[in-house]
Amino acid sequence: MTDSKYFTTTKKGLINTTHLNDAQKLIIHFVTNDISSCASCSALFPDVVNCMQTDNLELKKLVYLYLMNYAKSQPDMAIMAVNTFVKDCEDPNPLIRALAVRTMGCIRVDKITEYLCEPLRKCLKDEDPYVRKTAAVCVAKLHDINAQLVEDQGFLDTLKDLISDSNPMVVANAVAALSEIAESHPNSNLLDLNPQTINKLLTALNECTEWGQIFILDCLANYTPRDDRESQSICERVTPRLSHANSAVVLSAVKVLMKFMEMLPKDLDYYGTLLKKLAPPLVTLLSAEPELQYVALRNINLIVQRRPEILKHEMKVFFVKYNDPIYVKLEKLDIMIRLASQANIAQVLAELKEYATEVDVDFVRKAVRAIGRCAIKVEQSAERCVSTLLDLIQTKVNYVVQEAIVVIKDIFRKYPNKYESVIATLCENLDSLDEPEARAAMIWIVGEYAERIDNADELLESFLEGFHDESTQVQLQLLTAIVKLFLKKPTETQELVQQVLSLATQDSDNPDLRDRGYIYWRLLSTDPVAAKEVVLAEKPLISEETDLIEPTLLEELICHIGTLASVYHKPPSAFVEGSRGVQHKRLPGSAGSGESVESPDVASAPGVSEAPPAVIPSQGDLLGDLLNLDLTPPTTTGPPPPSSGMQMGAMDLLGGGLDSLMGGGFGAAPAAMPASFTAPVSGGLDDLFDLGGGVGMPMGAYSPPKTVWLPAMKAKGLEISGTFARRSGVVQMEMTLTNKAMSVMTDFAIQFNRNSFGLAPAGPLQVLTPLSPNQSIEVTLPLNTVGPVMKMEPLNNLQVAVKNNIDVFYFSCQYPISMLFAEDGKMERQVFLATWKDIPNENESQFQIKDCHLNSDAASNKLQGSNIFTIAKRTVEGQDMLYQSMKLSNGIWLLAELRVQAGNPNYTVSTELFFFLFFFSLSCLN
Repeated sequence: MTDSKYFTTTKKGLINTTHLNDAQKLIIHFVTNDISSCASCSALFPDVVNCMQTDNLELKKLVYLYLMNYAKSQPDMAIMAVNTFVKDCEDPNPLIRALAVRTMGCIRVDKITEYLCEPLRKCLKDEDPYVRKTAAVCVAKLHDINAQLVEDQGFLDTLKDLISDSNPMVVANAVAALSEIAESHPNSNLLDLNPQTINKLLTALNECTEWGQIFILDCLANYTPRDDRESQSICERVTPRLSHANSAVVLSAVKVLMKFMEMLPKDLDYYGTLLKKLAPPLVTLLSAEPELQYVALRNINLIVQRRPEILKHEMKVFFVKYNDPIYVKLEKLDIMIRLASQANIAQVLAELKEYATEVDVDFVRKAVRAIGRCAIKVEQSAERCVSTLLDLIQTKVNYVVQEAIVVIKDIFRKYPNKYESVIATLCENLDSLDEPEARAAMIWIVGEYAERIDNADELLESFLEGFHDESTQVQLQLLTAIVKLFLKKPTETQELVQQVLSLATQDSDNPDLRDRGYIYWRLLSTDPVAAKEVVLAEKPLISEETDLIEPTLLEELICHIGTLASVYHKPPSAFVEGSRGVQHKRLPGSAGSGESVESPDVASAPGVSEAPPAVIPSQGDLLGDLLNLDLTPPTTTGPPPPSSGMQMGAMDLLGGGLDSLMGGGFGAAPAAMPASFTAPVSGGLDDLFDLGGGVGMPMGAYSPPKTVWLPAMKAKGLEISGTFARRSGVVQMEMTLTNKAMSVMTDFAIQFNRNSFGLAPAGPLQVLTPLSPNQSIEVTLPLNTVGPVMKMEPLNNLQVAVKNNIDVFYFSCQYPISMLFAEDGKMERQVFLATWKDIPNENESQFQIKDCHLNSDAASNKLQGSNIFTIAKRTVEGQDMLYQSMKLSNGIWLLAELRVQAGNPNYTVSTELFFFLFFFSLSCLN
């Protein structure tokens, strides 16, 4: 058939429009096909735009598709389409109206956006729900192009009104649009969720499509219920979504339930019912295709770390199938270990032993390591695990033997002096070890138990023959092992230790190896007893779960279940560029709770109470008990321990006088100082007077300049400088974090050791964006005084632990005592007079402040800015005497007399300490 049919006429001089439409469709169809093949058809823009004015829906779709792709390359010509858009938005056919508004949102050309506002406003209020739901999404697209225009035109308010729409799909699209806009502007409060709005969303949840349900569920996950009753009500209405056929809906529902479960009391019947309802849908997800299985397993891995009791009876579904891909196998293996308990360890070990005979080498290695992790996690199974590992060693399969030796070393660390009888079997396989980790593990075993191995020196000497060919890991371990051997058998191994020290210090280019060698050499040559105490010191027991996700990060990942963050096990800020996705989320009611992840058997046991977070036991040792330091955000609610105030009131708070109180600049001063004392006051009243600032400085609480608290060389590139300030009655720690390393730093957390005034963070350390190399960020951490109390030396010493994704770092700093002076520290005149008279003379301390060129009134005003209040003033023999009161945050009153003489830049301060509230509380008991 020829193309002449397109030009046949029914009447003389007229063209058949039906055939012409067919031709246009055919041509534009070819053009749009060229779009998908990356061929440029932008030159046809004017001709294609002329085809817009047609009643043929199929042709209009093709033209609009062309416009969406080429409008950006022809912005001046795209204005030609504006009139047609306006006309189509008023077309009687709702499909054409929706098509027009959808295309408008996809044309990213600034020149025509302002012409599209009126058509969009009409479509948002269209009578047809299909048009309204399409227009709702268009608002989000337009906001991405020109946010200010959308706000000025009031589209956001219209979008909020659509949440109350009668059509569930309109509600879902409005929620999706608002969520998209809010995600790009984290500080905006677009989704102002309240119980009424939540009720509307839950009503629409049952009737909209599966993707609409996902949008609504994700929105619900951002809501924090007022109490446990509201939380339970929402959970009851969300629970039916667990049986949905779409796995994304199921995971979104699980996310909402996991979050709201935090607010439910564990002794509530519904809490146990909800745990049982969560297990079946998660198990069902594992029957899908492998890719979906992997996504489900990554999410289950997070859920099991937070709530292992949900799946503690479902161990068998995680057993590996022969046709599972390797990525599914490894993820199942990891979850099996997390669920392992005394109740199911027998079947887990049987499975793992079977896996260790598979043909996949990587999977076999993981299986052997899993057996070792079981031994460390479940103590009752340790003997059975060791027996299983010995059986695997007897197979003489090289990679199995090497992995078994690595995990047996960890078992020795966990259970010292218990399973050393197997060392002989391990030594038989010494010659077959060719992997650095296995060789290092075997060397550690020989060095640690050298006194039980008759030929330990010969075994280590055999490794020493190829010392320079070994990896750094093996060299370091060999150096330490031979030093251990020398300390245990000095007469027999002197030549061997000299040989290894010479190899490490003189013949090696590795700085780590040289440094360790020199340390050992100097220890052995100067103080062998000290060397023995250092090298042969008792080792700390290893943790049973070394690969658990840090609690703060885990909470955030739970809030992102069903997203890429839950698959990567990284927060969105770690892989999403720009401003989107950097807002950190937390579980409700769990911030600062320090709730630890329990093993399945412990979590299910009734009456097991959670242990409080550990603190560093000794104020003199910053290292303290590092393994038990809990860096979850501190508890911010609840009264301080009742005994703390009594102890603080009863003990000698100043620890030797006002010198400690004023920042430690005086040294060990006696109770009464001579008037001629002229030492400078560092961090004390000199700072409050701001001697270097002059009289013209603005009034207010004094804040010392920032100093470096943690140098970068001691913190792997992280430098922390800071100061303390009191603003609006709140003590604040103001810090500058600087990354001088080559890698990005994330996941910051902070914790204080017990201190004299119970200072503790009032919330988590808010570092919302990753800290890139050579970048600095200002952080303000509000503090409270409800933490544990312990007297420090000096009194205002504060020991701090800061954690990030690299390591945990420790430093100490000193805060000005003036930061703790309360705003209600002005004592009544009569009370002040009576109190001053009652205080014994031996409680008085005197010192001088030099070079302060302020008169008494200026000094009084400046001190009041730091909550040091002048109660009375009198003049005696030309000398102004200011009587002042201060109240510390723990209720202790401090009274002072400040003597100022005109023309004399030196002030004399007399202070009296009175435990007013302490004695007052005792009198109330009588």
